[in-house]
Amino acid sequence: MPPSLSDRLTESILGIIRDGGLGPGDAIPSARELAKRFAITTPTVREALRKLEATGAVEFRHGSGTYVGPTINNVVLANPHRPPITKDSVLQLISARLVLEPAVAAQSAVARRPENLERLEAAVTNALIPPGGPAFALNFHVELAAASGNPLLQEVLASLLKVRVREQQQIRALYDNRERDHEEHQAIVEAVRAQDAAEAERLTREHLDNIRRAIESAPEWS
Repeated sequence: MPPSLSDRLTESILGIIRDGGLGPGDAIPSARELAKRFAITTPTVREALRKLEATGAVEFRHGSGTYVGPTINNVVLANPHRPPITKDSVLQLISARLVLEPAVAAQSAVARRPENLERLEAAVTNALIPPGGPAFALNFHVELAAASGNPLLQEVLASLLKVRVREQQQIRALYDNRERDHEEHQAIVEAVRAQDAAEAERLTREHLDNIRRAIESAPEWS
């Protein structure tokens, strides 16, 4: 199926942002100006802007205008029209993480800096917070990727967890032994601290395998 006019328009608006070198917080042309530029109706432009707003690529400020949003440079953007989560979609997230995170942990053990260890220590206690509890400022797995020294790896993992946030919430609900989760995170931190790449990779893979088995043994849901 060919893309709709609205979908083509969202790509054109993103092109204006990128070609203009605009970044988060920069103003973009109004819906009326964009409508004139593309010779289409203003409501059609607004529909495209609402789609971009849902991904965080643009944001509306009442009485001020439309601005570039915080996710504009992300390599992965959320789909605001995703279907409900399923057991299969949660397992897909775990499978993707199993491809990425063990290798990232090994790299982090080699490249980590003192400030990375501080942030990992601050994030490791998040595992003790029950599902539905207060939001935490640092995500352990994102901080583990940050310790690799490769900003793109950090962005890919952060984007993946944000795009699949509902699946990640389901994982925390099903893998509900908070003490075990905390102990597994702490062991990974100690391997990174010791700069033991093989052990950091093994422990991260084991941690994610434990989560995968917990999801597989859970009853189906719709």
